[in-house]
Amino acid sequence: MELYSKKRRWKIILLLSAILIGGASLSYTNWLVQKMSVEERKNVSIWAEATKRMAKPELNANENMSFLLNIIEQNTSIPIIVADKYDSIKVEKNIEYPVKRKKQVLANELKKMKEHEAPIEIKLSEEESHYLYYRESSLLRNLRLFPIVQFAVIMLFITVSYLAFSASRKAEQNQVWVGMSKETAHQLGTPISSLMAWIELLKMQDVKEEMITEFEKDINRLEKVTERFSKIGSAPELVTDDLRDVIKSSVSYLESRSPKKIKFVLDFGQDHHYFAPHNVALFSWVIENLCKNAIDAIENEGVIGLHLSEKNGNIVLDISDNGKGIHKSLQKNIFRPGFTTKKRGWGLGLSLSKRIVENYHNGKIFIKQSELGRGTTFRIIIPKA
Repeated sequence: MELYSKKRRWKIILLLSAILIGGASLSYTNWLVQKMSVEERKNVSIWAEATKRMAKPELNANENMSFLLNIIEQNTSIPIIVADKYDSIKVEKNIEYPVKRKKQVLANELKKMKEHEAPIEIKLSEEESHYLYYRESSLLRNLRLFPIVQFAVIMLFITVSYLAFSASRKAEQNQVWVGMSKETAHQLGTPISSLMAWIELLKMQDVKEEMITEFEKDINRLEKVTERFSKIGSAPELVTDDLRDVIKSSVSYLESRSPKKIKFVLDFGQDHHYFAPHNVALFSWVIENLCKNAIDAIENEGVIGLHLSEKNGNIVLDISDNGKGIHKSLQKNIFRPGFTTKKRGWGLGLSLSKRIVENYHNGKIFIKQSELGRGTTFRIIIPKA
């Protein structure tokens, strides 16, 4: 659990770093945009003043006409419209439009400019004034979008990096897990063979038959565990059979080795069969993992129920208990390798169960419901034969 707390902290730090970088970029760009917006307003004011001077004949003789023309021609990016008080357009500049749609485009532009900024008055005489409207240049508009694009690129980079790292780490974990499983199966082979030989010797001695039978059950159990570990990493053979048989067998083994306070209740229906392709060794492992978790969750007397049903062409197995339940904040991590709420344990049981059900049986496993103090129900869904 501590391991996943550290991982979550690193994810949060990574996300906050991206937000901080994006926020800083957005703030700086907004500041830059405001500065440029003020400068554009100044430039338009100068352009308006130059236009006003050009329009006064009495000043033409004294003004440097080439200088005024130069000021007007220098505006190559800011869209501008000069109109009278009746919105009759006199001058337009830096606005692109098809010739056939000139009137409509200029009318729309004038409307946008009125919404953008108050006009600059060009007083031509005591009786007549024109009004200069403008809006931001395309450069300034693009600059406003830049931090959003930059933030999106940063988030995309972080997402791709995280997914690549997760895939690489998962591949390494799978290799380690498969290697460990194969080695465990190999190491168990020798003592199992030895124990089988010892049982044969015990049969020749004056030993109670019941004891030998129990020893044989446990050796068979060890052989089944060895078979399970040997199948990890390779495609298991699926046999179509009645799921009731593997459930009954698993519960029978657990029932004789569980505390007397635990009661197992099987709800299958007497005459109904539930045929599905499954691997007996692996599927029984899933059932045992879930039942053992249920036993650990029950603090006093309790009931573990196993209910089979059919739905939408699938077979549904619900395993319920009346234990302490699982907190909502933990449910999303419950199937992750290494995650455990127990003081002792590797946190691999549910992770392995998920792998067996989803990867090997093309099914699903999830927490159907869980309530603190009331218990938990795990649901397994696998395709019907």
